[in-house]
Amino acid sequence: MDTNLKILLLNPPFLPRFSRPQRSPAVIKSGTLYYPIWLSYATGVLEEGGYEVKLIDAPAEGYEIDTVKDIVRDFKPSMIVVDTSTPSIFSDIRVAEALKEIHSESFFVLVGTHVSATPEESLNLSESINAIARREYDYTLLELANIIKSEGPRPSQKKLKSVLGISFRSNSKIIHNQDRPLIKNLDEIPFVSMVYKKHLKVENYFYSITRYPEITIVTGRGCPHHCKYCVYPQTMFGHVFRHRSPENVVEEFRYIKENFPQVKEIFIEDDTMTVNRKYCQDVCKLLIKEGIEMTWTANSRADIDFETLKLMKEAGCRLLCIGVESGNQRILDNINKRLKLHQVQEFMKSARKAKILIHACFMVGNPGETKDTMKETLNFAKRLKPDTAQFFPLMVYPGTEAYNWAKGYGYLTTTDYSQWITEEGLHNCIISTPVLSNKELVDFCDYARRSFYLRASYIFSKISQMIVHPSESKRIIKATRTFFKYLLKGSNANSSSQMFDHSHTQAKR
Repeated sequence: MDTNLKILLLNPPFLPRFSRPQRSPAVIKSGTLYYPIWLSYATGVLEEGGYEVKLIDAPAEGYEIDTVKDIVRDFKPSMIVVDTSTPSIFSDIRVAEALKEIHSESFFVLVGTHVSATPEESLNLSESINAIARREYDYTLLELANIIKSEGPRPSQKKLKSVLGISFRSNSKIIHNQDRPLIKNLDEIPFVSMVYKKHLKVENYFYSITRYPEITIVTGRGCPHHCKYCVYPQTMFGHVFRHRSPENVVEEFRYIKENFPQVKEIFIEDDTMTVNRKYCQDVCKLLIKEGIEMTWTANSRADIDFETLKLMKEAGCRLLCIGVESGNQRILDNINKRLKLHQVQEFMKSARKAKILIHACFMVGNPGETKDTMKETLNFAKRLKPDTAQFFPLMVYPGTEAYNWAKGYGYLTTTDYSQWITEEGLHNCIISTPVLSNKELVDFCDYARRSFYLRASYIFSKISQMIVHPSESKRIIKATRTFFKYLLKGSNANSSSQMFDHSHTQAKR
C-alpha cells in the first residue's frame, strides 16, 4: 500500500437522511436510505490499486460539515472525490469549497449523474473543483490517482488531457476529454459488500421493500431500453447490459451470507436484472445448485414469463420492483416504455402464481397526461393489486430526454436545482404543463396513495400478511412509521387534495 497517497471518497453532508445515491435523490417518505453504492465500487477499485482510501457517508452517519472537516484534517488526502446530485449540487459545491479551504493540497473531483450531464456548468460553479469524472468513474479515478501519485496534486495539463472520461479547467478554458469506454469485465471489480464491511455500517441503510437490514449490490450495469425519464442509462452506464458472471455473483452471495449474519436480504440494484432472461436464469440455477439460501429482491420489467419467475422464487427471490408508470397505453408509448398493459396484467398473474411479491411504481405528468389518464393509472394500480405501490409526479433530471422535453416546451417551473426538493427534502414537482399544474400532479399523487393504501381490503391484507409471514412484520412496521405521516398530511401539509376526492369516489374499493 502506498501510504503517501490517500484518497477520500465522500457522500457529503446535506439534509438528514438525504438519499443521494438513488435515481431520484431526496429524503424518502418511507425512511429509505440507499448505500453510496457507486462510491463504494470505486473505493474497491482504488484499494485494489494500492491506495489508502477512506469512504465517508455523511448522511448515513449524521455528520455535519465540521465533522467532515475534522476527518480531512486528520486524514490529509491527496485526492477528495465528492458525490453529487441535482437537488444537492449547490450544497455539494459548498462542501467541496469548505474542504478546499482547510486542505488546499487536495485534488478535488466531482462525480455522479448531475455533473456527468452538466460538466461545464458544474465546473463553472466553483474554481475549487479540479475535475469532473463523468459517467462510469471507477477506473477514471484510479487513473487520476496514478497521475497524482507520480506528479502530485497539481498534475500537468498534458497528463490530465490523457485521462479519458474527465472534464477539467485549463486556465480559463474547460476541457472535455473523450468518454471512457464502459467496463467490459465487471468481474474484475471487487465485491462491493467487502467495501461495506470495511467502511460502512449496514444498519444505517434501509429500503422499505426489503427485509431489514439489507445489502445492496449489482449484477450488471446498463439497460438496453430507452425510457425517456430513466437517469442511469442516459447519464452513467449506457444502453448495453453488461453483467457479471453467474459464478462471480453467487460467490458474493456466499460472502455476504458468511460475513454478515445480521443481514436478512440482498437487494439487486441493476436497472433491470431480468433484461437478459438466460443470464437471470443462469444466476438462479447456480444459486440453487450451490445451496445458498438467502432471500433477495431485484428491479425488473413487467414482462417476465412464469417459468423464469418460478425459478427466481426457488432461488430465493422474495420481491420484484417493477416500473408500470401508467395505466394508459398511449402514455407508455409516449415515454418509450416498450410495454403493453396486457403484459403487465399477465406478469402480475404469473408473479402471484410464483408467490413473488410486487412493488409497483407509477408516475404521472408524462407527455400526454390528463386528469382522465391519471384516474386510469390509479384504477389500473388497484386492479393489479401489487403488494405495495408508489405514486410520484414525473421527476426530470439533466441529461435525460424527459428533462429536454420539459425544458424545451417551457414546462419547467424553475431552473434552480435546489427547488427539485422541498425544504424538508421531499421530492418537489417542478413541471407544469398546459393541462396539469405541478400542484395538481402532487395533489393527485397524495390522493392516490391514500386511495390505494387506506382501502379496508388492503389494510386487512397487510395484517394477514404479518400474521402468516412474521418475517414481513419488521419491514412493514419500520416503513409505516415514517410513511404514515406523509400518507395523512400529503407531500405538503398546506396542500389540498380535494380536487380528486369526488371524481374518484366510484373508484374507491
